Amino acid sequence: MADTESLLTTPLDSLHRSLGARMVPFAGYAMPVQYPAGILAEHLHTRAQAGLFDVSHMGQAEILGDGAAAALERVTPADVQGLKPGRQRYGLLTTEAGGIFDDFMVANLGDRLFLVANASRKAEDFALIAAALPAGVTLQPLPDRALLALQGPGAAAALGGLAPALTALSFMGVAAAEIAGVPVLASRSGYTGEDGWEISCPAEQAETLAKTLLAQPGVAPAGLGARDSLRLEAGLCLYGSDIDETTSPVEAALIWTLGKRRRMAWDFPGAERVREELANGPQRLRVGLKPEGRQPARGHTPIHAPGGAQIGEITSGGFGPSLGGPMAMGYVAREHAADGTALELLVRGKPLPARVAPMPFIPHRYAR
Repeated sequence: MADTESLLTTPLDSLHRSLGARMVPFAGYAMPVQYPAGILAEHLHTRAQAGLFDVSHMGQAEILGDGAAAALERVTPADVQGLKPGRQRYGLLTTEAGGIFDDFMVANLGDRLFLVANASRKAEDFALIAAALPAGVTLQPLPDRALLALQGPGAAAALGGLAPALTALSFMGVAAAEIAGVPVLASRSGYTGEDGWEISCPAEQAETLAKTLLAQPGVAPAGLGARDSLRLEAGLCLYGSDIDETTSPVEAALIWTLGKRRRMAWDFPGAERVREELANGPQRLRVGLKPEGRQPARGHTPIHAPGGAQIGEITSGGFGPSLGGPMAMGYVAREHAADGTALELLVRGKPLPARVAPMPFIPHRYAR
């Protein structure tokens, strides 16, 4: 494990340490995995009230110039041109072979597009996109901005007295505002399955913003550990674990990210593979899994047909604090992917009974 002193830090590094965070290496950064309350408490607090997450390690960028939306569509099957001003969309960057290069968020700010990319892939993502842009359209990374995620059913009340315009947004709405004098760009979105906001601000004002939010009733800090268990309960993919360049949007059950117009034109990277898998079915599918009992099954656990051969592998797994039991997701051969199908997970060499289960494991509570 890398020495945390040699890692990059976010603008909230000092605040994390003052709050007693346990810092760990993640995507080249020193990040808080948990605070003194612990992962279980942070997870349950976010589901019941509101958790504040530092996600400043993620990549932020703008695409500027006439035809920016059409230009971005050169590397994604998302319908970017159909995205209305003040709205955001989850999308995929795809390879010519039909794999998933990364997943990302794109917002239409009227005169430009705003992107958020995964920390581990942001340099590669920005290079891929920049190389596809025509003359007159440019990608501008925003390394001088921080990003906070306020998540949970109490998030709206916490923000209501600070920035009422933000609480007026619906799910995936985006707006500029001020919070305690800090200029922000916020979207009503997140990666926990709960209502919440992702809030971009100037890096030098991130600590002021974070302290303001933490001072609101019901808001507590939460780290990467709780973020991971929350997103898994919500059935959301983690790039590098559940999706990567070997998985297609069809296999990953992310076909909903392909715009209807794009599925008519088939003019995006990897369209041939996606079209073939839609017509004939993929060889494997991403599914939810519920192991019997209380023992969790982690990533890379082999999945077998009962008493038979290996038919897949878990990509993410653990214990769901809100679910009250173990959960996992992974890929299985298509003929074993139906909900309720009995399987066996090979945990420490012993078969653990499990069944294919619908996702999300915990219902989403977005503000529609």
